[in-house]
Amino acid sequence: MKTLLTLVACLIACGASFAQKLNTLTGKIVDEKTVPVSFAIVRVLNYPDTTVVKSVSTNIEGTFTIDQLKSGEYILSISIVGFKSKKTDHLSVNGDLKLPTITIESLSKQLQEVSIQGKKPFIEHQIDKTVLNVENSIIATGGTALEVLEKAPGVQIDRQNDKIKLNNKSGVMVMIDGKSNFLSGADVTTLLSNMSSDQIATIELITNPSAKYDAAGNAGIINIKLKRNKAYGTNGTVSLNTGQGIMPDSPSDLFRAGVNLNLNHRQGKWNIFGNGAVARKAQFNNTFLTRTTLSEGLASTLTQNFDRKNKGVGFQGKLGADYYASEKTVFGVMLDANTVNTRLTNFSNTNINAVQNGASNLSYILQDANSSSPVGNLTANFNIKHDFDKKGKGLTFDVDYSGFSNKKDENFLANYLNAGGSSTNKTSLRNNTDAEINVYAARTDFTLPISKTMKIETGLKSSYVVTKNDFISEQLIGGVWQNDLGKSNNFVYKENINAIYGSFSKEWKVWQIQLGLRAEHTHSNGTSVTDQKEVDRNYLSVFPTVFVNQKISENHNIRYSYGRRVDRPNYQQLNPFVFYMDPLAVDQGNPYLKPQFTDNYQISYSYKQASLSLSYSNTRDMITQISKQDDATRVISVIRQNLGRFQNYSADLYFPVKIAKWWNLQNNVSVYYSKFNDGNIEGAAYNAGKAAVNIFTSNSFTLPQNFSIEISAWLNSPRVSGVEQTTIYQGALNAGIQKTLMDKKLKLRLNMDDILLTNHWEGKLVYQNINMNVVNRYTSRRANFSISYNFGNQNVKSARSRNTATDDIKGRAGG
Repeated sequence: MKTLLTLVACLIACGASFAQKLNTLTGKIVDEKTVPVSFAIVRVLNYPDTTVVKSVSTNIEGTFTIDQLKSGEYILSISIVGFKSKKTDHLSVNGDLKLPTITIESLSKQLQEVSIQGKKPFIEHQIDKTVLNVENSIIATGGTALEVLEKAPGVQIDRQNDKIKLNNKSGVMVMIDGKSNFLSGADVTTLLSNMSSDQIATIELITNPSAKYDAAGNAGIINIKLKRNKAYGTNGTVSLNTGQGIMPDSPSDLFRAGVNLNLNHRQGKWNIFGNGAVARKAQFNNTFLTRTTLSEGLASTLTQNFDRKNKGVGFQGKLGADYYASEKTVFGVMLDANTVNTRLTNFSNTNINAVQNGASNLSYILQDANSSSPVGNLTANFNIKHDFDKKGKGLTFDVDYSGFSNKKDENFLANYLNAGGSSTNKTSLRNNTDAEINVYAARTDFTLPISKTMKIETGLKSSYVVTKNDFISEQLIGGVWQNDLGKSNNFVYKENINAIYGSFSKEWKVWQIQLGLRAEHTHSNGTSVTDQKEVDRNYLSVFPTVFVNQKISENHNIRYSYGRRVDRPNYQQLNPFVFYMDPLAVDQGNPYLKPQFTDNYQISYSYKQASLSLSYSNTRDMITQISKQDDATRVISVIRQNLGRFQNYSADLYFPVKIAKWWNLQNNVSVYYSKFNDGNIEGAAYNAGKAAVNIFTSNSFTLPQNFSIEISAWLNSPRVSGVEQTTIYQGALNAGIQKTLMDKKLKLRLNMDDILLTNHWEGKLVYQNINMNVVNRYTSRRANFSISYNFGNQNVKSARSRNTATDDIKGRAGG
């Protein structure tokens, strides 16, 4: 009997074991074009109560495996952003089961409908930045990156000094796809002038970056993100644009044209992407200035008129690849190259009226100048990204090399005339500049979530820069070119920056905080080989950041922030060369320039989409441009100096208005007060301050038959910047129209910038012995036409956007 009971128990146990057999369920998810859908969420639901049993995600090939599944009746639920959710018929699982391929439907048609009714506005104010949606803007089409920036609220393009300012503050770090362009102020504007807006997806304006960002950039960061195609398979965009400048009293050849191609191919574990562009530009600039000198009873009035025309062709190309070794690890490489050769012709006419003892004497200087400026850049990047888990714990690593070549050949022929128009003297000069810059950098960042509401981020970075500048100035004497040893120079600059940062963030129901600290050790050495002069600096700087967010209610939010920033002199500013511009003007660097440090404070209140921000910044040793005038020789020298203190108070109000379903209005008003003071700059105290305003408004209209219109305008009031004063209101009215065809794949756009021709600059310099007035007009009014076509799959997964390790140092090559 005992043996029989044992046998029965064994049979029951074996039966129970058989009943509880665990099974494996496998399958594959594809879209309508049979392209695998990666990272889709597959949930196993009990049938019929639909309680969740298990959840997995598909891999790169779109396949999934569900282990340890008990026998029974189930339903599968599949979901992923960009596709309709899908549930299968109920399945009977009683053993390992391989399902037939499951097809899910993309939301491409629905997304297209949403893009018509809910197209992103040109400007979006987010909690930590302002975003310009360039690729959706009609008025931005066919222009350049520089012209798009000029339409951004709070941004001023100082064409007089080739600077980009944000809220009247210079020292902006300009990045492209997260990496800065290692060029001078003039060369940055040249690069952005050659970059077509058709290449740009968005532009981010970050006025108070966190500790994760490099500390460079007193006014903040402008990050230009180039377009990236989406998804699996092969896809891309091709666009052509053309434009014509329309300016009175200007050359007829102000024509520009460009072609842009973006490609992306993703299949299996590989994603390969690239883009290429070629653009032809032509611009005209007219500058008229007057100034006075007084030396030993000789009073002179100088009027100068400069006509500058430049044109050139630029090429840009990028090639990269990402390899998804697993769901957690991605390897990437990227090669980026661009080149542009700008040719400048410059004619100047200087009239000198010298008065002494009541007697007037007229003389003239006519100068013809031309230059060729080929600039090239090659950047290589290798990166790794590893996600330890799906909670956000991750590690990234980047190593970069960037090489820059900046050459310039200049020729000057000056003819000196007396009052009767007879030549009294002629001079012939030529300058040759050869600059080479090599940048090596490595960076790693680690993110560690402590909980759903708490996170730690930390990272290390090291960079090493070597720049060599060889400048040769020659004068034609007796038919022989002779080296001007007083101007020629060889300058070598080396810089090593090592940085470490950490940040802690925590969220509560109402409050959010982020505390950060960044430390940067800088060792720089500038050597004038010719003069045998050396300036060596070694210093450690600490940059704290504090961000506090208070969510009062669903629609009311207050944000408080503080951050410390630095602007190191760029390499050309430190270069002690004396650059000849004309017989009465030279430009000179200063190897003794110190870095400037800025403390930024801000409080922002937002209600729904509207916001009001109050800011204060305090800059010590502000790097600025100063002019010195020798009354005896009438020569004016443009130099760089540290100005003691610059304070900026600003208020920024943003309020969008939806007037009708088809009419959206965006408005931004910035009011700021800038104050500059120094106890002893060029031998005397300097104090200046002025309140100013920046106004921006944009109207977008969605019309029947796939037509849309945009009209925008901006206005800057007179203002003060260092020792320079803007004396007029400056602004522009822009308008554009768009027509879409072929299921939104083909776009035709026509627009015009500065319709009323109000975008020019007038200003003055009045301090010490300088009294100078300047009027500067440039090619601001232009009609543009663009046609673009999207091909391939445009609806899922894009190539990764990479930030490289050379972010903080690549914007300082000169100027």
